[in-house]
Amino acid sequence: MSETSRLAAGDAAPDFTLPTDQGETLSLKELRGRKVVLYVYPAAMTPGCTKQACDFRDSLASLQAAGYEVVGVSPDKPAKLAQFRERDALTFPLVSDQDKAVLTAYGAYGEKQLYGKTVTGVIRSTFVIDEEGRIERALYNVKATGHVAKLRKDLGLD
Repeated sequence: MSETSRLAAGDAAPDFTLPTDQGETLSLKELRGRKVVLYVYPAAMTPGCTKQACDFRDSLASLQAAGYEVVGVSPDKPAKLAQFRERDALTFPLVSDQDKAVLTAYGAYGEKQLYGKTVTGVIRSTFVIDEEGRIERALYNVKATGHVAKLRKDLGLD
């Protein structure tokens, strides 16, 4: 398998239209004019992904006050995302990329290290997208715990 191409600052963010946890669709182009934090996580309702989602939930008001919209994307089915949202009182959209086309376009699906082995899967990543739809920051292989706090600091929110 070849190295998944990764995005960098200044690149155009790949557009998408994906189903949400609430039975609707969300398109990146609908969010133009606003800054977006698009975060990619492997699986809803797992310990690390729950911690990360709850950290985003708990920081949502200050992120929104600074002009950022938060969107979570995973390969989970919309029904599972709806359970995740309900169970953890998540207050931002979760979108489903079951065929992993969007994850691949963002360089967030491919080979990664897991417990010392090379596997193919979702690469936990965060993308900060500007109002014009360009990548401001592309962060790959982020940690579930502590990532939101570091992101807030890097964005000058703390």
